[in-house]
Amino acid sequence: MKKYTKFGLLAAAFLVGLMGYSQNRQLDNFRSPDKNGVNVFEAPKDTVSTFDGVKVRVGGSSTLQFQAVDHENSGAVELIPIGDNFNLATANLDLDVALAKGVRMHLRTYLSSRHHPEPYVKGGYFQVDNLDFISPGFLEEAMKYLTVKVGHMENNYGDTHFRRTDNAQAMHNPFVGNLIMDAFTTEVGGEVYFRKNGFIGMFGLSNGKLNQAVSNPETTGASILAKLGYDSQVNEDLRLRLTGSMYTTSKSRSVYLYTADRAGSRYYLVMEDTEASTSGNFRSGRYDPGFRNEITAFMINPFVKYKGLEFFGTFETASGKTDAETDDRNATQLAGELIYRFGNNENFYLGTRYNTVNSDDPSGSEVTIDRFQLGGGVFLTKNILAKIEYVNQQYDGYDTTSIFHDGEFKGVLLEAVISF
Repeated sequence: MKKYTKFGLLAAAFLVGLMGYSQNRQLDNFRSPDKNGVNVFEAPKDTVSTFDGVKVRVGGSSTLQFQAVDHENSGAVELIPIGDNFNLATANLDLDVALAKGVRMHLRTYLSSRHHPEPYVKGGYFQVDNLDFISPGFLEEAMKYLTVKVGHMENNYGDTHFRRTDNAQAMHNPFVGNLIMDAFTTEVGGEVYFRKNGFIGMFGLSNGKLNQAVSNPETTGASILAKLGYDSQVNEDLRLRLTGSMYTTSKSRSVYLYTADRAGSRYYLVMEDTEASTSGNFRSGRYDPGFRNEITAFMINPFVKYKGLEFFGTFETASGKTDAETDDRNATQLAGELIYRFGNNENFYLGTRYNTVNSDDPSGSEVTIDRFQLGGGVFLTKNILAKIEYVNQQYDGYDTTSIFHDGEFKGVLLEAVISF
């Protein structure tokens, strides 16, 4: 009985603490995890500080999908039977801490994901927008425009990763699924940003490793990241943003740019064989061009929002090879999203996305994958989003012995998202 009383008192103290934080949960230079973070890319840069002591913001996300998707192929490889039912609910835990004026920490833990039903840390970083903690006024003029991020963190390649679903954090994605070639990786490194009058510049270095270790030091070298762009709210109705990004490494034990998402795809078990498992085949529906040891990738992203109508585009080209290959192979991805947001505070939206990938596949074939998505959503509150999506994905160019030969999956998904 004493044990339960002790746990009850601890829980009550924790809830009282959360109530105290709930009075003002906003942090400086912070992208909100709720509806307020929609169409926000890099965390905003503001020279005005509200810091008055260490502040801990406890947040998180939870999602649940109902999947009604069918798949088929030519029959060369038997597909696993799939039906209409709910997927495993996913959950995130976020800790964001204001440590000093212009200094904060972020840490995200996946409490439950498709790949891992048990909790594990995605990554985190240390962000510096002011150097007064070193000495008041230190490099004050420079820090009006500079931001420094260091950590084992989500690297800033392209703009698509700001709109993608990150395990349970699906509030900022207008659709249920991410792109076919899903550029996302978490590596140890640092990024330096310069922002002034709408212009954005970023240069970063990472160690090129998803799984950190000191072994095999000769197999992996540094990866280089860079971004240039312009983002402007031209007037009350019109916003324009255009960025170009690069990620390159000339020596890697395994390039993870298109395989680093350990949370998993939203399309459970599509185009998988009869031996597939939900956790083991967690990237179903995506495509990895297989550049294992060298890669150079470029991404261009235009974003235009006029009143309630917005367009977000992706042009991506990547080339690379494995140590066993003498020549580079190439992959190209195009995607376009058209979203219309309407109603009170744009709480409703309708949208469509077309996504295509053309690639020199490791099998030797030139393959094409096309996806069409049609969806909509409603923000019940700024922390609760309900979505519906129709998806149709088709495979072309695969060898007759491939599971993807004449492959296709299509159907409807419903998703409920909570984020705070």
